[in-house]
Amino acid sequence: MSDGKTMQEKGTITRTKVLGEAHVKRSKADPTDIAAPFVEMITDAAWGHVWSRDTIPLRERSMMTLALLAGLGNFEEFELHLRATANTGATRDDVIEALMHVAIYAGVPRANHAFKLARQIFEEMENANG
Repeated sequence: MSDGKTMQEKGTITRTKVLGEAHVKRSKADPTDIAAPFVEMITDAAWGHVWSRDTIPLRERSMMTLALLAGLGNFEEFELHLRATANTGATRDDVIEALMHVAIYAGVPRANHAFKLARQIFEEMENANG
């Protein structure tokens, strides 16, 4: 079942598909940067080992990731992944459902803040697309 690609290669492909080429290029711009080992690790572990698995489609991974990030209060990453819904196929309705779960299982304040961010980011995305 191996396609001959390393986890780093698979992770880079998936990360680029989800977050976009510009984001990935910015994060890898300077290999001497203090964060370079971190970027390499998350590309391999998160993007290669988890996001690149073919058992769950990107849409569902996106929804799970948004719910987890919001539930844990990791709102900077939540914003990044909310913008990535343009590439994963997760819709506004999908995000609403994920955040409704956050409200019940992780807390209303976290979901409330995530809804506020989602409102702003979806508006920005709509304005950018004309």
